[in-house]
Amino acid sequence: MKEKMLTGFRPTGKLHLGHLHGNINNMIKNQKNYENFFFLVDWHALSTEYQNPKNIKTDLMECVADLVALGIDPEFTHLYRQSDIPQISELTLYFSMITPIPWLERCPTYKEQISELKSKDLSTLGFLSYPVLMAADILIVNSDIIPVGEDQLPHLEITREIARRFNYLYGKYFTEPKEMLSKATRVPGIDGRKMSKSYNNAIFLADDFETIRRKVRMMITDPGRVYLKDPGHPEVCNVFDFYKIYKEEGIEEIENRCKQGKIGCTECKDEISAIIYKSLEKFQEKRNEIKKDLNYVYDILEEGKIKVRKIADRIISDVRKKMGID
Repeated sequence: MKEKMLTGFRPTGKLHLGHLHGNINNMIKNQKNYENFFFLVDWHALSTEYQNPKNIKTDLMECVADLVALGIDPEFTHLYRQSDIPQISELTLYFSMITPIPWLERCPTYKEQISELKSKDLSTLGFLSYPVLMAADILIVNSDIIPVGEDQLPHLEITREIARRFNYLYGKYFTEPKEMLSKATRVPGIDGRKMSKSYNNAIFLADDFETIRRKVRMMITDPGRVYLKDPGHPEVCNVFDFYKIYKEEGIEEIENRCKQGKIGCTECKDEISAIIYKSLEKFQEKRNEIKKDLNYVYDILEEGKIKVRKIADRIISDVRKKMGID
């Protein structure tokens, strides 16, 4: 049997370059090598958007269209909506019984978002227990491999700790999932922080060329470079991080022309903007075609729901027996 690979996305808007290079590319590249589970985490979206949830369903459909247009193939990948699998919420409840609160409070992602998203009231049980729900997402199908960016590694470690604790208390059952890190473990946003819709610093996959160029021109390059002919320092330049993603071959030449002052920062930004847009043209064309028939998207989600519920039913039945309530 193939190993199971799983990843999820928060449907709080369109997908961006951080999603693409963080784990979608890994899913596309490996979808024929694993049994794949790709889902939209609308319950997770509620953990930060509970005060204004009206766009979650629309955004979810946008995400599915994006994923299929990028190359996620429903023939090889189970595409589904988190809230269509009620067994996930039941498993979350069981895991909450055995998860110590300090495991959640020490999570660096939790602390970071509390600090960064001051405009939202995140002092809720749902937000604190985000990693417990994530553990249920992963373990409801006993996933083996999780494509993640490095910012999600602490959450994945909590999943392993929960699986370990369950296995210790009730007998070995759950797999301890392993991460699959992408080449671009951290994609910078236009302000230098990690790219995130929450930070309003993202380049979206659906952006046109002028929008991409405008956003890239806002990026900080080399603060120590005053004049055009001054030698640059690509190691401190956020734009150079994108060259490392898109121009793996010839990266030394790109690095040297910067260090030797052979190209100005604005010209460099416009060049990488064109490269980024060119890489998205076919995706945008396919996405527009898919959006003309949203029934196709609903059919994909319905098929994914049916298949994943069968797997989840078996897992929940086993968990109930092991915990002595069935």
